[in-house]
Amino acid sequence: MKLVTFDARTTAGSGAGLVGRLDGGTVVELDVPSTRAYFERGGQVGETGRTFALADVRPRAPIVPKKFFHTAGNFREHHEDLARVNWSHPVNKGIVFFQNVDAIIGPDEPIVYPANLTQEVDYELELAVVIGRPGRFFSAEQAAEHIAGYLVFNDITARDIQRREMESGVFSFSKAIETFCPIGPYLVTADEIDDPHDLDMELRVNGDVRQKSNTSRMSVSIPQLVAYHSPQTYSAGDIITTGTVAGVAASTADPFAHYLRPGDVVEAEIEGLGVLRNPVVSWEDAYGSPEPSAEPGAGARRPGRG
Repeated sequence: MKLVTFDARTTAGSGAGLVGRLDGGTVVELDVPSTRAYFERGGQVGETGRTFALADVRPRAPIVPKKFFHTAGNFREHHEDLARVNWSHPVNKGIVFFQNVDAIIGPDEPIVYPANLTQEVDYELELAVVIGRPGRFFSAEQAAEHIAGYLVFNDITARDIQRREMESGVFSFSKAIETFCPIGPYLVTADEIDDPHDLDMELRVNGDVRQKSNTSRMSVSIPQLVAYHSPQTYSAGDIITTGTVAGVAASTADPFAHYLRPGDVVEAEIEGLGVLRNPVVSWEDAYGSPEPSAEPGAGARRPGRG
């Protein structure tokens, strides 16, 4: 099943933040207030009887979790890519941190470029795992009972801020800025994915392929990751990321020729999970007003590798 959250303004009815399942080109509305509530109820929800043409609705982020767990360094190719260009700090497996759920956006929603805060906005294609059943302190063998589905995640990162954060051994602010957390385009339930460890991955900027890999290259398997995070306690609908692959802008010979800029369009795609498309826009185009100045110590500084 493909679950969506959407806004509707059609002759079939209206509403914001509705939940539905995709049936070809039709969205069948479900009688539940949110996708998270769908999992909290164990998927035991009915249909409202309303249907909408997919072309007539506005898809939103398919779920807003209570908690969003990040896993960094799970693809060794990403660490090796950054080491090759002398990135300031290693990104090895085992780094864990939380994402700001208020930074979540959905398909076709704009990534807002905060030019007064950062000059190094990067992309990171990742597979995200959705938890369907609460739990804590369980094994990898038990993890399948807790995995509800998967979606595409683009881990937008302010690299200049990240380098400064990593001096203390952790990063969060660099990835938690408003609109820096695109997910979608829908949530695919686990029963539709035969093997989540064998999915092709590709990220494109303006049609140019920047990242290309496969989930088989993970160092730590999905059940192991889900079990590893479980001491932090899961709620239904929580999200876990699995790490990005080689090809981020920061790992190129000329990062500033590859970092995202207003006018760019990013397409993050994972086999079976769809294409998550997001334009990059300036602050003024997004909000219709000049961008506020960055606070001292948090704003952009002269471009460089750190």
